[in-house]
Amino acid sequence: MGPRLINLTFHGIGDADRAFEPGEADVWVSRERFGSLLDAVTGRDDVRITFDDGNASDLRVALPALRDRGLHATFFVVASRLRTPGFLDAAGVRALADADMAIGCHGMRHRPWRDLDDAALREELSDARRRLEDIVQRPVDAAGCPFGSYDRRVLGHLRRYGYERVYTSDRGTARANAWLQPRTSLGPADDAGVVRHIAATDARGPAALRRRARLAVKRWR
Repeated sequence: MGPRLINLTFHGIGDADRAFEPGEADVWVSRERFGSLLDAVTGRDDVRITFDDGNASDLRVALPALRDRGLHATFFVVASRLRTPGFLDAAGVRALADADMAIGCHGMRHRPWRDLDDAALREELSDARRRLEDIVQRPVDAAGCPFGSYDRRVLGHLRRYGYERVYTSDRGTARANAWLQPRTSLGPADDAGVVRHIAATDARGPAALRRRARLAVKRWR
């Protein structure tokens, strides 16, 4: 089975320089809270850090904080938002890649993949990735599902397009070498105990078995 780890997801950090989308305030954290959360996982080899949406704060706030602590992260970028105010532009994405951060695909237009037909999925999974690869001049082989939206059909497309790892929003722990990686999104109320809480809720026992059964159903629906 391999060791289990915890995938954490951040979105925006610090003062927002654009209007929030519905529900976005629930996953936007202050600079101070972000720093304390990073301090809590620094030095741990069982935690991965990811960022969704390609907010401008990825470069302005997150990158310096990560580098100060010697941490690595994957940034899942929405390709059509490049140069949109409040989001990364192409130079910002390149700067993250040049800092040895990984760049992943968060689709073209930030829409739920489960709702899309084959042509729209091609735009989200292939066209968007190609746009990002043109910017960073390296393979983009990880995908983050917007809104955690996926099913068996979406996963089939992701495999056919050759993604080596796919990240969801299913919370809990993940097997380190698994193709499908559950993540936990962090919000303004989360503190340094969040990693301990995630590990405890996914420990052995009836609750953990029920959770894994629900995930199996979701993957095969």
